[in-house]
Amino acid sequence: MAVSLRYFNQTGWTAIFNGTDTEIGRMVRVEGWDQATGTALVVDPKRGALRAVTDYEDFSHLERADQVVAAVPGGGWRVHWKDEGPGGTPLTEQVLAWLITSQGRATAITVDAAGHTEDADSADVFIPPGEDPVS
Repeated sequence: MAVSLRYFNQTGWTAIFNGTDTEIGRMVRVEGWDQATGTALVVDPKRGALRAVTDYEDFSHLERADQVVAAVPGGGWRVHWKDEGPGGTPLTEQVLAWLITSQGRATAITVDAAGHTEDADSADVFIPPGEDPVS
């Protein structure tokens, strides 16, 4: 599983689509803006090109996304979940990096023993460097 970057992008916006009879509802990151109309543009994977969100019949609205302005090393921090390990057991993982947003928010990105990365927004406890794990 990889980190879902749907809430992190360069423009700071995500397009929300309700879905149709043949397409499921979805969130798509806004890649830029049409210079002539100011309309948000998203990647159309079928056409292989940028396309205005208003060209889609199921376009609903735009939502703010975080813009990552920096990434800093985890610095020895760990995160702990009380029941996210195998069979609902406790789980502690290293913070690989902190993503810093334009709004000053820091999001911990963890890496597990298999090398999979994920955000740690749902962690129960953040453990500073040098402190003992939660018991």
